Amino acid sequence: MLPAGGGKARLISPLAPSWWHGWSPDGRSLTYAAVRNASRIIDIYVQDLASGAERRLTHAEGQHDGPDFSADGQRIYFNCDRDGHAQIWVMDADGCGQRRLFSDACVNWFPHPSPCGRYLIWLSYPEGTKGHPADVLVSIWIGTPDGGSRRRLTRFIGGQGTMNVPNWAPDGSGFAYMRYGPFVEEET
Repeated sequence: MLPAGGGKARLISPLAPSWWHGWSPDGRSLTYAAVRNASRIIDIYVQDLASGAERRLTHAEGQHDGPDFSADGQRIYFNCDRDGHAQIWVMDADGCGQRRLFSDACVNWFPHPSPCGRYLIWLSYPEGTKGHPADVLVSIWIGTPDGGSRRRLTRFIGGQGTMNVPNWAPDGSGFAYMRYGPFVEEET
């Protein structure tokens, strides 16, 4: 972590590998995906910035990735493949109450709740995609934080890196993403 005005960087986690994903709205903790054992299973962790204490939140089978805090800091959204392929999940900020938000045939990654609390966006790969590769046809979907009112916003060539980390404007009026190729015309 580096102060915005410059200065000395502070190491957040000396353990590796770790992939940063979300900052709590109160600025007191970070949530990230990490591997901490020989099994190479990716789990979700949260770290209190004052104490430096790291706490593992997921303990189930499957890969857990892409954690991001809800606008009120009470929940963490993430993706997990414990039921066959990556779907969007949610849990309380302390790791309790883990549940799949919805299920469909798509391979869904990187959920990002809006800072205004009204929306949830995520990246969706075609059925059967393994992992989260680059240079494939992907879609960005939007819905409500409870998983309802889902609709596709756009399709394009993208993938790994398209929207791995928090990407909303501070007021929730829009979000940023990266595409690798052209937009795809809607099918008729």
